[in-house]
Amino acid sequence: MYVPIMDVRAAKRSDLIKSNRISSLILFVTVAGAPFPFGSTAPTAIAFWCIVLGLGVMAASPRGLRREHLSLLGLAVIVILAYAFVLHEQLAARPWIASPHPLWREAAEALGIPIAPSVSIARNQPFFALGAPLANMLAVICSFIVCIDRDRAHQLILVIAWSGVAYAVYGMAAYLIDPIHILWREKIAYREVLTSTFINRNTAAVYFGSCAVLWLLILSQHLRRLLPPGPIHWRSVPRRLLSEMPRPIVLSFAMLLVCVAAMLMTNSRAGVVLSLMALVVAFAVFFYRDLPRRVGVAAALAIGGLIALLLLQILGGNVSGRFDVQGLSDGGRLETYHATLRMIADHPWFGTGLGTFGWSFPAYRSANVSMWGVWDLAHSTPLELASDLGLPLAGLIVLAWLIVLAVLIRGVRIRRRDLIVPIGALTVAILGLTHSFIDFSLQIPGYAIVVLVLVGAGLAQSFPSNNMNNARDDLGENLSAPRIV
Repeated sequence: MYVPIMDVRAAKRSDLIKSNRISSLILFVTVAGAPFPFGSTAPTAIAFWCIVLGLGVMAASPRGLRREHLSLLGLAVIVILAYAFVLHEQLAARPWIASPHPLWREAAEALGIPIAPSVSIARNQPFFALGAPLANMLAVICSFIVCIDRDRAHQLILVIAWSGVAYAVYGMAAYLIDPIHILWREKIAYREVLTSTFINRNTAAVYFGSCAVLWLLILSQHLRRLLPPGPIHWRSVPRRLLSEMPRPIVLSFAMLLVCVAAMLMTNSRAGVVLSLMALVVAFAVFFYRDLPRRVGVAAALAIGGLIALLLLQILGGNVSGRFDVQGLSDGGRLETYHATLRMIADHPWFGTGLGTFGWSFPAYRSANVSMWGVWDLAHSTPLELASDLGLPLAGLIVLAWLIVLAVLIRGVRIRRRDLIVPIGALTVAILGLTHSFIDFSLQIPGYAIVVLVLVGAGLAQSFPSNNMNNARDDLGENLSAPRIV
């Protein structure tokens, strides 16, 4: 009996869509709602998203996974097992190989009473701090399984992009009407800038920058469809756009401007600059096949960088003013990094306990840092991971991220369709990771969940032959040929 491959694949795709309908709904609600309750930093919000995403993973169907996808899930399992081992050592009354923190012995000697030791400087704190990493892992796994289907991946891009516009509009309205409140709470700091539903302006800046990247890619996709196939004659692009201005292009450009305006209103130096750089990179990567091979990409990056600089000078005057007054770094930040490195040197294998930086840091802070208030975060996620969890696990996490970036880069290179998914995931991941080297944006669940959900979709769409509803896949295989079954 002869059955067309298209019919078989269409049937499989229909079954996959039906089986993942609940998981996709959970995923879309999560990425839209995670930034809302103050960046989901409260323990109750984190616990809620863990439960919701856990249900999403349980309801997701793995039938669409192929061999190359299973290897990435294996990487996630390795990271989970490593986390479990380190947390066991930090929480167990009798750890297998780790040595207790010396502070417990010193406290017992000072008080003259026996005290049960612990690897963690704050007993049981790693258990309470587990919620955010768990939510991140569930987010990337759920997105990875759901977004095997290309339509779900594109829907996810639109959900994140439109959510960013909604939060940007709210942030602008709140800034103009009631700038001293975030939702129903009074602001403790950052009363003079836009933070939307986030507590910190730096996280708000990279969130709106990430959404702006997605809108730029959506706009670029519409532009590419408007232009004729083959190499682009860039001199004719303005004339064609003026003669034909479809509504999707106008809408995408307007939404891009909304997200960029909200990003600039945060007055975050690192967040704004890195987001503008991400916009330039996203545009150059999307059109790199349409640019001259030798100097095209370099010219696009140079022109994009110049436009970004002009935009920063014209519309981001407050950001430029902060550079003029405060320079490139805040007071005490470099000293904090040095103190954190000393913490890592004293506890290199298992750290001081997940989520215990605020307890460990006072013993290492210098007099200069003491002038700048309370430091409950290291303002560098890699350094804080190494101080809390030890160098081996921090190194494994860095290695896992390098593998993820390599897969996304490969996806950008080999894909011919649906480029905005791997490009968006790659650019936003680089933006979040780069910013987290000098701040803590990926430690805020409301932003981290969005980034990791997007990364999961990008990984799922970084392999050819994902598009089961196309007449021809990315490698040019003829899908309409019959097959004997």
